[in-house]
Amino acid sequence: MTTATDTGTGTYTPRPGAAPLLRMIAAQAALETRMLLRNGEQLLLTVVIPTLLLVLFSSVDVVDTGAGRSVDFLAPGVLALAVMSTAFTGQAIATGFERRYGVLKRLASSPLPRWGLMAAKTASVLVTEILQVILLTAIAFALGWSPHGNPLAVLLLLVLGTAAFSGLGLLMAGTLKAEATLAAANLVFLLLLVGGGVIVPLDKFGGAQDVLGLLPISALSDGLRDVLQHGAGTPWGDLGILGVWAVLGLAAAGRFFRWE
Repeated sequence: MTTATDTGTGTYTPRPGAAPLLRMIAAQAALETRMLLRNGEQLLLTVVIPTLLLVLFSSVDVVDTGAGRSVDFLAPGVLALAVMSTAFTGQAIATGFERRYGVLKRLASSPLPRWGLMAAKTASVLVTEILQVILLTAIAFALGWSPHGNPLAVLLLLVLGTAAFSGLGLLMAGTLKAEATLAAANLVFLLLLVGGGVIVPLDKFGGAQDVLGLLPISALSDGLRDVLQHGAGTPWGDLGILGVWAVLGLAAAGRFFRWE
């Protein structure tokens, strides 16, 4: 950003300099959000798939979700899936290809510091997640969803879940080639969709239930379900699992992320 100053003789000279840091982060976050929302593949992951799963499995009795209405079980799991699709899958793929094409390298040489770029990406993820939650919540209400529990506990689960998946997504994008990131991120998305308690209850997996319960998607979906479906208090166990994943993922991403 360049401004002009009066030299005292009626002429103006440029005064080069970077814009304020917060303004740069906000501008980059707005750009990241627009790019994400314009990407057809990202919209498929972040909007279309979660919406179809919620509507389909709430309307058709395919999976045994236990007592009560299917939507009461499915809505929290689909919210967790939406967080994973944006913070992990979408961010990993987008960042991986930005790294491959040298976009990250060029941005790293701009006045915006590297941590500021990551902050902008995080802000973009949060904005997208807010839009997802609003849309999915409206659809779930239309399907007869009756949520319970403390909104503060829900917010804490979503924030920690976002941090955990963001760290893992950035770790993958910063260490693997773009093509490998694309394949691995989509594969992990499908595996966690099936085995993470999103659509199918974890107790259907028998002896593997305890191990699957340690996954971040399982902790997030179970925690949201405990609060929103059963009206439980703060799910400290699930929050603890998400907190561990968040710390490990973000620390590993900060340590091993390669900008080129």
